[in-house]
Amino acid sequence: MPDMSAIVNPQQRQFNPYAENGGTILAIAGADFTVIAGDTRQSEGYSIQTRYAPKVFHLTDRAVLAVNGFAADGNMFVKKVKQRLEWYRHAHAKDMPLRAIARLIQTMLYAQRFFPYYVYNILGGIEEDGTGAVYSFDPVGSYEREACRAAGAAQSLVQPFLDNQIYFKNQTPAQGSSHPAHLPLPDVLSIVIDSFTSATERHIEVGDGLEMYIVLAKGRTLPDAVTTLRPQELPSSAGDGERVFVLKRDLKKD
Repeated sequence: MPDMSAIVNPQQRQFNPYAENGGTILAIAGADFTVIAGDTRQSEGYSIQTRYAPKVFHLTDRAVLAVNGFAADGNMFVKKVKQRLEWYRHAHAKDMPLRAIARLIQTMLYAQRFFPYYVYNILGGIEEDGTGAVYSFDPVGSYEREACRAAGAAQSLVQPFLDNQIYFKNQTPAQGSSHPAHLPLPDVLSIVIDSFTSATERHIEVGDGLEMYIVLAKGRTLPDAVTTLRPQELPSSAGDGERVFVLKRDLKKD
């Protein structure tokens, strides 16, 4: 007699179109600069798929985008954003402003809200008034401008550290003084490096390499303390406009 258990008992088949590929990104805005950073490890569970998968992408002379979450969705989303920016450049003979790029990303994410890109985006760069800015997004397009933001596997480790060091939460200034509105670039880079170094020690999905993008406002130069680190300057479409530099560091590979 045939086995009737397969008919009597319900069976379930399930397909998950998403995966979690680890890694961490962050961005910090200064008075006339923004630093956007991400590690390069791509993993799934306990398996490292590659030790070099960039999560930070150069969009324009004044905008850099960091993406984290499902790597396939992230790569496709960056490709589509770059395509839209290229169309804008051909139509208007100039780059899209940072605030407009933030709104563009919001509408692109919200348009996919019923089958969303499983990525958390952080956009950093220079606004038209020359100030540094950071915009953080959730997968369906909700966004806000902030001074700093972390996302990804080690967000719960890094964000409290940024809250303390950038927003000065739980810190009381010395009598007769106040906390600075913005930290200088060398201090911000030290905070970024310390953030990823500590996250690598405590989280298995963070590590291998660190890429830090520095977006400088028009007319600004790198401090000597940063120049000694030998950052690489990326090609610019306008020689006298904003400038973008890249700093790379190794992280633990175990």
